[in-house]
Amino acid sequence: MAEMTGGEIVAKMLAKEKIQKLFGIIDGTYFGFYSKLQKENIDLITPRHETSAAHMAGAYARLTGNLGVCMASNGPGVANILPGLVVEQAEGNRVLVVTSSRRTGIMYPDRGGTYQCFDQTGTISQFAKWSEAVPSVDRIPELMRMALRKCYEGRPGVVHIDIPENIMNGKFKGNFAFQEPHQYRITDNPDPSEKQVAHAADMLLKAKFPIIHAGSGVIHAQAYEELEMVANLLQSMVTTSWAGRGAMRESNHLNMPMVHIEVNNKIRNEADLVLVLGSRLGETDWWGKAPYWNSSQEVVQVDLDPSILGANKPVSLAVQADIKKFLTKLYEHLVKRKDEIELEQRKTTIEKFVVEKEKHRAKLNQKLDDMDVPMNPAHVASVCNELFPIDSPIVADGGNTAIWANFYSEINTPCTLLSTFKFGMLGAGMAQALGAAAAKPEKPVCCIIGDGAAGFHPQEIETAVRNNMQVIYLVVCDKQWGMVKMNQNFSLRPVKTVVKKSLDEHENINSDLGEIEFDKLAESMGAHGERVSDPSELRKAVERSLETGKCAVIHVDVDPVKHMWAPGLKYFKDMHAEPKGK
Repeated sequence: MAEMTGGEIVAKMLAKEKIQKLFGIIDGTYFGFYSKLQKENIDLITPRHETSAAHMAGAYARLTGNLGVCMASNGPGVANILPGLVVEQAEGNRVLVVTSSRRTGIMYPDRGGTYQCFDQTGTISQFAKWSEAVPSVDRIPELMRMALRKCYEGRPGVVHIDIPENIMNGKFKGNFAFQEPHQYRITDNPDPSEKQVAHAADMLLKAKFPIIHAGSGVIHAQAYEELEMVANLLQSMVTTSWAGRGAMRESNHLNMPMVHIEVNNKIRNEADLVLVLGSRLGETDWWGKAPYWNSSQEVVQVDLDPSILGANKPVSLAVQADIKKFLTKLYEHLVKRKDEIELEQRKTTIEKFVVEKEKHRAKLNQKLDDMDVPMNPAHVASVCNELFPIDSPIVADGGNTAIWANFYSEINTPCTLLSTFKFGMLGAGMAQALGAAAAKPEKPVCCIIGDGAAGFHPQEIETAVRNNMQVIYLVVCDKQWGMVKMNQNFSLRPVKTVVKKSLDEHENINSDLGEIEFDKLAESMGAHGERVSDPSELRKAVERSLETGKCAVIHVDVDPVKHMWAPGLKYFKDMHAEPKGK
């Protein structure tokens, strides 16, 4: 009979799942777990805050297609990781979180006055896919298998298993048997039926101007090549949800990046059929409603989660299937019937929208002619887009900073953009960049982040240094809560805001911030530091930072008024209002 800790059972089961990296902070309450990870060839990467561990796991999962695993210790550790878990559930990233809890007999329920105790599973179960506590060591394998099944069911999200410290650290004898993943969970997602594929093909061939709308489900399915093949064959334009950006390279003229919002709306209104792939058509897609979408268009929706099919927009055909498998079969079917595709009319319509896109891009790029000091924030993402490798991960974080980063970046390697599109969580980018570096250690990671957002977790610069991660943080500094300040100004004095572009300092309510010298802060933690306010000096600062081969922080001073007037703001306001069309 073997003897092992409860935590070692968990470690061995994760090894069976081929987990290579785990994110979390060490603590005595689960020593019996993390002390066994190295033996199982699992690398433990420790941030400076538990919520960062969740973001690292989520970014790692998104970029690799694997399961992201993080851990937190009972009480304060679990309380600290909660914000990160909420975000990763909202963003739909496949994350398993393993936590410790106080010993059996004094919690679940709380005995009364138990130290470092709160209802951990009850709290997490309110937003996660699944959350359960292990009552005894003999049930660890069963409940771990259940947790892993939940990880791979439907839409990705957060799954939680909670193990009391006496079970996690205690040593137990037994005949422990470890199953292979295929013995307890699905390892292949469902295929569409031939009938469904044929029906979808018939509809796409019959339509005059069919388009494809890609969500983050395409990214999770890693169906980038298949999406582009189908779009090219059909000559169908591709729009994406905000979280779906990066599902297809944007150098393909059929891809209409979501930053061209007006053109996107026109395309969606022109389309008589839309093939929705892995998108819930949520609020930032205006629920698929008029006047932003054609209310009479036919809809084919493909998703792993059956509960979302037809939920926000009525469908003509609902398909519960793996998107990669669906697109593969659809392409094979369409190739046999390619002579039926009406290409000329579609190409004429497409060209019209491409011209509109180019005009809008030219208008946006006029801001790059602004060489004033401090700089126009448009320069930051534009320079990074030129200097970083085409397949480097890019992280966009922080209100208006995330908008500028999105509007001046072109994504030409699928699944290289990270943000919190669904939750808009400030500060998550500091750790998302670390998760990206763990997933792609051979590539420098670009993180464009506002000074307000960077102030949430600046200590993670040391994590990058300690783990030899080449993350280049460009901290866009305007010393204000820019997006909030803009809304506040319009609420307080709308006419003056339009005319003068900003209010006087005394007219604002707690929207200004003091200065943090992020370059010096970085140097104090062993990173390379730069500070630049002149756009003509930015390129050299980025080049020097890349040449160091290590973590670097560039403090970028930007014009606070120009930064506040980020492109497309009126559309973001519209997204939070119920569409008035039928």
